[in-house]
Amino acid sequence: MLKLIAAVLFSISAVDCVAAELPLFDGHLHYSGNAWDETPPEKAIAYLKEANIPRALLSSTPIEGTLKLYALDPKRFVPELRVYHKTTSYETWLVERANWWRADDTIPFLENELKRGIYVGIGEFHLYGVEAQSDVIKRVVNLAVEKNLHLHAHSDAQAIETLMAHNAKAKILWAHAGMSTPVQTVGEWMARFPAMYVELSYRYDIVNGEEIDAAWKALFLKYPDRFVMGSDTWMPSRWPELPAIATWYRGWLGKLPQDVAENIAYKNLARFLGTSFP
Repeated sequence: MLKLIAAVLFSISAVDCVAAELPLFDGHLHYSGNAWDETPPEKAIAYLKEANIPRALLSSTPIEGTLKLYALDPKRFVPELRVYHKTTSYETWLVERANWWRADDTIPFLENELKRGIYVGIGEFHLYGVEAQSDVIKRVVNLAVEKNLHLHAHSDAQAIETLMAHNAKAKILWAHAGMSTPVQTVGEWMARFPAMYVELSYRYDIVNGEEIDAAWKALFLKYPDRFVMGSDTWMPSRWPELPAIATWYRGWLGKLPQDVAENIAYKNLARFLGTSFP
């Protein structure tokens, strides 16, 4: 939270008039069970409106959260199918998160739930290192390719490499740009896997003092059509922070060429998903 406050203070001082008006297509939103009491659906939508986020890629634990918001506002929410389906609490979710990649019921659950016909991707899921080598994950990747779905992967670089090795036709949205993956490695993986898009939630290292970090800026200019913004409302307290998170993005987007800023703000994700905006 302190990191976000500091980042937003920078953004408020840095944002220009054009960037201040940028609408955002959020590439990483959750409406999970721990948020429902504190943030009912109408309030969630109000936060998005305040932040000027007309569309959002949405997955939830359990999936009922996604279905609630999608039923209420199908033009705003683009559903992803999250793999976690047994959980009733944060504690049980941690257990499922650690084991879904080898669980016998992962594939049957996905195949059955995909019959709804509303999902554009599978994820966001957590997968690290050699976990991605499992037979279950290989089947998940092939299922996604068969159904023309992307994979929203909260993963390290090793797991991303393995996902692509399973099927070169896989479409990957790399959550948090690998979270703690060095920016140099992010660039190397983008060069290796031209179809992969990179989502930027929690990468506060993009900002260095009052400027965009030089290494990040070079990547944005080299790959202006492959980065997307995201907020990641993984805990209830992130929902009321949405306007501040949006201000942070607009602060540093305003320091990029306008066409690049618009790409990251909304155009790239719309292109990746093959959908309209807003």
